[in-house]
Amino acid sequence: MTAMPLPQLRLEVPMNDLDAQYRQIKGEVDAALARVIEEQSFILGPHVQRFEANYADYCKVGHCIGVSSGTDALVLALLAVGVGEGDEVIAPALTFGATIEAICQVGARPVLCDIDPQHYTIDPEQVRRCLSDRTRAIVPVHLYGQVADMDGLNALAVERGLVLIEDAAQAQGARFRGEPAGSLGRVGCFSFYPGKNLGAYGDAGGLTTNDEVLAERLKRLRNHGQVAGDKFNYREIGFNARMDGLQGAVLSTKLPHLNDWNERRRVIATRYCAELAGLDCMTHPVEAPHAHHVYHLYVVRVPDRDALAASLQAAGVETAVHYPHPMHLTPAFRLLGCGEGSLPVSEQVCREILSLPLYPEMSDEQVDWVIDAVWRHYV
Repeated sequence: MTAMPLPQLRLEVPMNDLDAQYRQIKGEVDAALARVIEEQSFILGPHVQRFEANYADYCKVGHCIGVSSGTDALVLALLAVGVGEGDEVIAPALTFGATIEAICQVGARPVLCDIDPQHYTIDPEQVRRCLSDRTRAIVPVHLYGQVADMDGLNALAVERGLVLIEDAAQAQGARFRGEPAGSLGRVGCFSFYPGKNLGAYGDAGGLTTNDEVLAERLKRLRNHGQVAGDKFNYREIGFNARMDGLQGAVLSTKLPHLNDWNERRRVIATRYCAELAGLDCMTHPVEAPHAHHVYHLYVVRVPDRDALAASLQAAGVETAVHYPHPMHLTPAFRLLGCGEGSLPVSEQVCREILSLPLYPEMSDEQVDWVIDAVWRHYV
């Protein structure tokens, strides 16, 4: 493809446009929020229960537990399966900080692992090299909307008796061998932060599992250690990590649209890949075998990342870097003792990645604008 003449009217293309999504479903959302207010069901309650039932069905699991954030989901999952002081938990170096933060918050030691250079998810062979007698769990991150290699990870978990906790914060609707993210480990952890594929109107999160005993413990832990119907009789030390009724209502309203929104994301991603394929300097996302990528982010790699970002900004195209530093090279986690050069794939990827705008409400004209702006930078 060669650059086409830009239209006279300059377009602005944000990384995401939550207002555009709201306008599409405004009537549904406003009615749902009004019901919560009329019923005064602000903490847990029927709207959260409805979402939990619907999302459990969507993920093909027996239980969904709504909580206050994706970070809380990770912390509660680790605690509920018994991870604590003296344990080691293996997780990828390329992730959002909450993944590693949660491990530290339960008193365990994160063991950072390198990633697959093609798919950017945790590499099972690298995981094997990180195993020790103290390893208790593995936390694969389904990064950017693609499920990690759960075949290799599940085999390792079974072989070594480890717990597999999915960080599916960016993977609502993603699948592996036809099975949904959140159904592939002992427990799945989701963030419903507003910008996610399925986003609330504030912080919210969820856990999914087929383990009934684990589900009941998670419900206690999120609600001060109490059991439903037995208020103030604390069974264990818990947390205030409950989902709000307003968020449950928003998520219930949005969930029926999720598959269509994800399909639109895949259409845009396909266009980006096809129409920018002629740029030899650019590496595009690769959908792994047996995976169904939902493109929470469309992340390319280029050697001149900062120059491309500046050029696109000048053309009205917003970009972002997810993430500029692998976890072991951030100040908070240097204490883990992994110096520069210790996780080379993650380090190289972080130097080159750039997220292009991608959200379901993007018009074809906006997609054209982004593609043309990228070409103009290089030609």
